[in-house]
Amino acid sequence: MPISADLTRFIAPAAIFVVILAVFALLARRSAGNASYEERLTQFAGRRTDQLQRSAKDQLREIDKVVARGKRGSETQRNLARADLKLTVTEFYAIKLLAAAVGAAVGAFIGRASWEAQLLSGIVGFALFSFFPDLYVGYAAKQRVTKFNAQLGDTINMLANSLRSGYSLLQSMELVSREAPEPTASEYRRVVQEVGLGLRTEDALDNLLKRVPSEDLDLLITAVKIQMESGGNLAQILDTIGHTIRERIRIKGEIAVLTAQGRISAYVITGLPIGLAIFITVINPNYMSPMFSFGMPPEHWCCLPVAGIVMIVIGFFAIMKIVDIEV
Repeated sequence: MPISADLTRFIAPAAIFVVILAVFALLARRSAGNASYEERLTQFAGRRTDQLQRSAKDQLREIDKVVARGKRGSETQRNLARADLKLTVTEFYAIKLLAAAVGAAVGAFIGRASWEAQLLSGIVGFALFSFFPDLYVGYAAKQRVTKFNAQLGDTINMLANSLRSGYSLLQSMELVSREAPEPTASEYRRVVQEVGLGLRTEDALDNLLKRVPSEDLDLLITAVKIQMESGGNLAQILDTIGHTIRERIRIKGEIAVLTAQGRISAYVITGLPIGLAIFITVINPNYMSPMFSFGMPPEHWCCLPVAGIVMIVIGFFAIMKIVDIEV
């Protein structure tokens, strides 16, 4: 069947269009193949994900620098370092806000009898729970310093014996970082690393004292600084200091045993009325709701919860001051 002239006129442009389309398809396939090749490399190497993570980490790091630049932020950063918690200042403040939100919810649930009680207990819960992270950091830092002080006598003996065998002070501290238990090993390892990076030994020891605020460690560092300036037998000095520190630790232990009853009494007397009030409020909210009512008559103002909490806190600190005996 012969092909008409109109059909022939459309075949040539269509063939040219198909050829051009094929060329573009081939080029696109090659570029797509290269792109998929790069994507596979990126996927296996994790470059794109790492770049996104790095940008997010850089932004968080900048935010943390701004937050830690102030006086409160630097103090929080120092407390986190003392407690050996791997948290940034921003993360710690986020935990505080989360704890405060949980406290507000718990307080609102406890005071659900009336809107006055719910508001007051929510505010109290918000304030109290916001201090829980700080209390934990303080407790962890105190426990770490106590453990460091308990190991300080053996650490001084190790330093003195190492100096007698011919090691230098820096080599002796490196030996302590390898052989001593935690947290002594990590702290002395950091001192050795700071000295290796170019910091003076005195400055590295001062940084150690900032991380571990201990009176016994302050005595040791002061003796080392005096020996470095005036000379003398450092091993003999360390023996004398070690004996003094061990005696102080022994006396502190005896005092802690003798004052244990007073400290436990302070905890029980403080926690019993608060715990009993919370328990009664959860069991029977209507029974405790008049104490939180704003329309309470003047003759009942002495029973306000705030006044009771203030008196309980004053009694707690008074008892703790009595049993706090310095050596």
